[in-house]
Amino acid sequence: MTEQHVAVAIVGGGPSGLTAAAALAPEVDGDILVIEREAETGGIPRHSDHPGYGMRDLKRFMSGPSYARRLTEMARDAGAVLETEAMVTGWAGERELHITSPRGIRTVTADAVVLATGARERPRPARLVPGDRPDGVYTTGQLQNLVHLHDARVGTRALIVGAELVSWSAVLTLRESGCTTVGMVSGYPHAEAYAAFRFPGRFLMDGPVFTRSRLVGIHGKDRVHSAVVENIVSGSRKRIDCDTVVFTGDWIPDHELARTGGLAMDPATRGPLVDAGLRTSCPGVFAVGNLLHPVDTADGAALDGRHVVTSVTRWLQHRDEAPKAVRIRTEGPFRWVAPQLVSPEGGVAARGDLLFWVDEYRRLPKLRAVQDGRTLATRRTPWPAAPGRVYRAPWALVKNADPAGGDVTVSFV
Repeated sequence: MTEQHVAVAIVGGGPSGLTAAAALAPEVDGDILVIEREAETGGIPRHSDHPGYGMRDLKRFMSGPSYARRLTEMARDAGAVLETEAMVTGWAGERELHITSPRGIRTVTADAVVLATGARERPRPARLVPGDRPDGVYTTGQLQNLVHLHDARVGTRALIVGAELVSWSAVLTLRESGCTTVGMVSGYPHAEAYAAFRFPGRFLMDGPVFTRSRLVGIHGKDRVHSAVVENIVSGSRKRIDCDTVVFTGDWIPDHELARTGGLAMDPATRGPLVDAGLRTSCPGVFAVGNLLHPVDTADGAALDGRHVVTSVTRWLQHRDEAPKAVRIRTEGPFRWVAPQLVSPEGGVAARGDLLFWVDEYRRLPKLRAVQDGRTLATRRTPWPAAPGRVYRAPWALVKNADPAGGDVTVSFV
């Protein structure tokens, strides 16, 4: 086993990891190493061959593969080392990583570690959908990989489970493969994605969106031949003729490395606890992108990679451990909040936003932050809070929290 030392090791070569590498390389004296398990860097956008990427971070409107190539070029041109087909299999010690690749096994010791391992969709077994086990059942990632990277045909009639932004991406991928979308299933009263995607997307479908519904069965011996959708309110069931079922959304962070590293974890997001500077509970270890919460857009994750640079460079210069932080908590219908900590040196969160996931629609929501019975701030946003997508609120809600006080609770007024 060989050993290597780098200034910063970035685990994950998706948008947040590549953006962090491109921003850190000119600022840090030493190697910036990006460790990516796939054969190419770029993450999920690499096989998401439709436009809509790069608007927030690059100020461009790009396809997924073009966006992935551009971020890769930016990181490489900045001087970062991009190592592909390399798997971080565990921790050898504080900021020491075991890496396995076709080139052998080695230990990498880093002055700072940035975890950018992203998130994944929960497949059918994790969702406990009963029925037969035929071919023709995919997640969006599997579907896009087959269609965009391998030019495969997946079927002729597809039912999509979920109505998030990624679900409409699946509609486009199916259409490119010559497969008709005969329906979409959502447990909410309305499809979760923004109207700008829902309305034109409906013209690409040959079936309805089954709202307040869930998939309760998949049938077929060798290949899917039908699926059963149940209305959550009435209990009525409908049989849908289809040969393909695509499970979309319902994301979970790829958090195994964070957990085995002993990082404090948030049971709600299932990602590491971080402050506004994206510092974790382990000194010199930072976390960015969709590892922190499921799930933001690719360019939103990339902006996390840019934001973490300040905290990483400060750590490399001073090696100061983070001071005691105050926990941010939520009340229903919030499911989670990120970042979850307010610390004296954490600064302002990326883009000045607190990120939330909600289970109820609120048209013009007003929020209140309370600490020890004292109202810290109230804020109203002109945009709605809606299920199935990240809701952003001003960090100013919690920035004045007393570092010696109790937890801060954020709720709707």
